[in-house]
Amino acid sequence: MSVRVRYAPSPTGLQHIGGVRTALFNYLFARSQGGTFILRIEDTDRERFRQDALEDLFDTMDWLGLSWDEGPITGGSCEPYVQSQRIDLYTEYAGKLVETGNAYPCYCTPERLSALRAQQEQNKSAFVGYDRHCRDLDPTDAPGGVKPVIRLKVPLDGETAFTDLLMGTITRANRDISPDPVLLKSDGFPTYHLANVVDDHLMGITHILRAQEWIPSGPLHVLLYRAFGWEAPKYCHLPMVMGHDGQKLSKRHGSTSVQEFREQGYVPEAMVNYISLLGWSWDGEREFFTREELEKLFTLEKINKAPGVFDYKKLEWFNGHYIRQKSTKELKDLIIPFLERDGVIASPPSPEEQEMVDRMIPIVRERLHLLKDVSDMTRFLFQDVALPPASEIIPKKCDAAVTADILAHAAALLEDMDTADDEVLESRFRAKADELGVKLGAMLMPVRSAVTGSKVSPPLFESLRLLGKQRVLLRMQRALDVMTSEARK
Repeated sequence: MSVRVRYAPSPTGLQHIGGVRTALFNYLFARSQGGTFILRIEDTDRERFRQDALEDLFDTMDWLGLSWDEGPITGGSCEPYVQSQRIDLYTEYAGKLVETGNAYPCYCTPERLSALRAQQEQNKSAFVGYDRHCRDLDPTDAPGGVKPVIRLKVPLDGETAFTDLLMGTITRANRDISPDPVLLKSDGFPTYHLANVVDDHLMGITHILRAQEWIPSGPLHVLLYRAFGWEAPKYCHLPMVMGHDGQKLSKRHGSTSVQEFREQGYVPEAMVNYISLLGWSWDGEREFFTREELEKLFTLEKINKAPGVFDYKKLEWFNGHYIRQKSTKELKDLIIPFLERDGVIASPPSPEEQEMVDRMIPIVRERLHLLKDVSDMTRFLFQDVALPPASEIIPKKCDAAVTADILAHAAALLEDMDTADDEVLESRFRAKADELGVKLGAMLMPVRSAVTGSKVSPPLFESLRLLGKQRVLLRMQRALDVMTSEARK
């Protein structure tokens, strides 16, 4: 049997880590088995539908490189299946359930249902929900002028079970299943349950990989399959994705939407690799995989039952690893949009800015964990950055007078900086630090602060060379003037 799986998101919000993990696991399983990966847009909830969410879905799938294999052929390209374009199909199949006595029209108005719920809550009833008022209604007694919904006849007794490939057998008493849930709404649109089951059957889905939060709907869907006389697919409910505190991952833990991660400068290779390890492991030790390797190695047997813990620091570490794998051209293409976005360079960059980006890449590559960090790290190369407060220029155990002395000597040591190599410059600074009775760090920090505007920067001597002697000495003189003035106070 050829494997056929699907990712079936509802475009009501931006793509988040949990949804992407579901999409990725389905995609990898299909690829590893030589099967088919289907994208289906479950957009029948028209009140919550968001066009920007649909666009974000396509953008995210494209960015991550998760291509789907099948759908209606439109304009020569493979489009996803879209449920709102299949309404007549769901109406037809809901009618078949009514014909076989497995479903029935319900004429209860929203007002009656609201009043019923209010009364049940007021009476503190053990059962709160639909009372099956129309379940055995004679068609001749149906009220006129009311567009009915179609409800499933859930058995009143017994239990329903299904086998989950990860969780084992899951059983639920039929009395605990939603009482006769709506399958087709009065506006003709299907509910999630009907459209989901009909589409999975007609599309030949063999395995359903979805989050554990959908386990409660499993028995209901099994009842629907039985009502149609169909065989249900195999289920595999994926472990939850948790935050560091053991709670379901949410915005209180940090970014959760893929869009937010992209804005911070994560690269798709890192996202795919890291997310693949949220509940799955090849051998418990290996961590780095290309997508192509994952497409070959992924198996359901290696999915863990325990929840996956999302570690932002670990993802950042992964991201730094993949940034360092980029060629100079690849990294340049990645960082320029961030430099433009943050106003560090023009958009488009000038030839001089393009050249500086080329020259600075070797010194920032090893220090970038997020692409967005490049702006603060290199702004001093493109703009005349502000001088930090005097307190941030003066090293520990030094005062303004000593700092002024350090800057004056440092400027002299840098007279031939354009030709002297790093080892020579460092040797000079180390010797001068010994002569002045300060540590090497105290000798370098005022130079770094004066030139870059920060205590942290790429390698100092390489940064100075990129900036050029003239600009370096001008900025150092500016700092020296401030320190001299402070020393006189």
